[in-house]
Amino acid sequence: MDKIAKDVGDIQSRLLDHRPVINAEIRYFVREFEEKRGHRESRLLENLNKIVTETNEQMLPTDLEGMLSNVFTRLDAANHMAERVQQRELEAQQSTQLQGSMERLKEEWAEFLKEQQRLKEEVDEEHAKAVGQLSTSYNEKKKDLTKFSPH
Repeated sequence: MDKIAKDVGDIQSRLLDHRPVINAEIRYFVREFEEKRGHRESRLLENLNKIVTETNEQMLPTDLEGMLSNVFTRLDAANHMAERVQQRELEAQQSTQLQGSMERLKEEWAEFLKEQQRLKEEVDEEHAKAVGQLSTSYNEKKKDLTKFSPH
C-alpha cells in the first residue's frame, strides 16, 4: 500500500506540478533571447545618447546670458503693459463711480432745490399774510387817526 501511495504521489506531482518544466522553459527562453539580441539594446542606447548630445550642442544657445537678458527685457515689457491695462481699468472704474456719484448728487441737488422752493413759497405766504395783516392794521389805525384829527 505504501508503494501505491508513493506511485500515486509521483504521478500526481508529474501531472499537476509543472514548476520544473516551466523553470526549464524560462531558462531556455532567456538564454535564446540574450544570444539572439546580443548587445543590441546597449548599442541603441549609446547611439541615442550620442544623438542627444549632438542635438544639445547644436540647439542650445551659446550666449545663455544674452538670451536670459532678452527674456527678462520682454518680461519687464509685458509687466509694464499689464500694469498700464490695470491702471486703465481702475481709472475707468473710478470714472464710472464718479459718474454715479455725480448723478446721485444731481438728484440730491434737485430735491434740495424743490424743498427750498417749497419753503420759499411758505415764507412768501406767511409774509403776504403778515403784510396783509399789517396793512389792515395800518389802515384801521389810519381810520382811527382820521376820526380823531380836527380836519
